[in-house]
Amino acid sequence: MTSRFSFVRGLLAAVAVACSAGASAQEPRTEYRMSLTDVYGAYQSILARREACASAFPQTRAAGDKAYAAWQNRHRKLLDELDQRINMMIRGASKDEKDYAKNIGKYEGAILRQREEVKQALLQQPRGELEPECRGLPDFLQNAESDLEKGFADQLAILRKRPLARR
Repeated sequence: MTSRFSFVRGLLAAVAVACSAGASAQEPRTEYRMSLTDVYGAYQSILARREACASAFPQTRAAGDKAYAAWQNRHRKLLDELDQRINMMIRGASKDEKDYAKNIGKYEGAILRQREEVKQALLQQPRGELEPECRGLPDFLQNAESDLEKGFADQLAILRKRPLARR
């Protein structure tokens, strides 16, 4: 599974580097950050692929949207957890609330830019290579290959050693 998402392995690199710059003495490139990068990057790669396919092959959009909504519903708890862990990482790299507010916008913008770059890279592929991938997106989202809990069990075990902040 991880190889399927390897083209976006660096998706959170900008966030991790920026966060570790603010907290380098505390926690540079840790196993936790790398695991979060892997899992969150896989999620972002699914979003980028969905967006690229909808753009390149609008006739596949309805099926892709339906399959994505079902996938997102199945993964809701994990996606919420990942968002919370990203926010915790950013908060840990921030000096105070004002710095946190600034950093949230900066890092979310970096994630969106990176996802757009991945989308554009997908759209640069020859149409004959991209089309089968896009036509297969609904099946991919419905099968075990897209199950982040199973595909990233080792990384999630590392992440879950660190408790989430209480809301």
